[in-house]
Amino acid sequence: MTDHTADSDTLVIRGLRVAPIASPETEILQGIDLEVGKGEVHAIMGPNGSGKTTLAYALMGHPSYKVTGGEILWKGRDILKLSPDKRSRLGMFLAFQYPTAIPGLSVASFIRSALNAKLQGVDKTSDVDPTDPMKGGISMRDFRNKMREKMALLQVDEGFASRYVNEGFSGGEKKRLEMLQMAVLEPEMAILDETDSGLDIDALRIVAEGVNAMLNPNLGVLLITHYQRMLNYITPDQVHVLAQGRIVKSGGKDLALRLEDEGYGPILREAGLAPDVPDEALLVPQAPAGAEHEPVEVAR
Repeated sequence: MTDHTADSDTLVIRGLRVAPIASPETEILQGIDLEVGKGEVHAIMGPNGSGKTTLAYALMGHPSYKVTGGEILWKGRDILKLSPDKRSRLGMFLAFQYPTAIPGLSVASFIRSALNAKLQGVDKTSDVDPTDPMKGGISMRDFRNKMREKMALLQVDEGFASRYVNEGFSGGEKKRLEMLQMAVLEPEMAILDETDSGLDIDALRIVAEGVNAMLNPNLGVLLITHYQRMLNYITPDQVHVLAQGRIVKSGGKDLALRLEDEGYGPILREAGLAPDVPDEALLVPQAPAGAEHEPVEVAR
């Protein structure tokens, strides 16, 4: 494997070990090694409880998780030393599996505040005042134009901007708002945590088309998914299988197709792991194509 430790265009994860704060002796991630470069799409698949969401949260500094070992490097910095907001200012972005509702705060105000905060940069200086277009902030006119452009890209009705953040949103609307934030903020490393969960096939297609429209040589994507179907719309450069807290196999799109056919059982055995459940329980779930619904499984 090429050493990208000093490569500022690559997210480098080395020996990452993570445990929940509530149970620090129980490591969910047990040594993750992964590199995601700008312009690349990496998909992570794995059985329930393998640590997929834990990885996403650890990358963004979620306070419920403790990094017990390893390092994460991005843009030449050890991001484990940075707060979540500084990681965001450094060009990282997390689309949540279960976005939170914020009654009373409009989508437009929320996204404009986030954009202005990002414009300050990771090392805030008095030279940039995001509320002042003359000092690096975005004018209201420019912001409105940018929002209209991105809402058109994602097939989002303009009335969306005046609604309260996620309040009364369907599953598909919540995920489209995550994509709208991503489109406006224009991150360089996007982590999509099961963005396809709870979506019917039409909503999935719109979200996937939005992601594809945002792909560019300056954007790296770590796509965490429970279903192979997402990869029918977004073609990954690499697919990684996460199981029992570590990446046990990597490959191309054909690996995802094999998982859909065989489930995780054969690959776990090839990796020397002995699943304590029958292969039938390790099949890749076939997502329903019906109405949008909120999944009931607990993220981990």
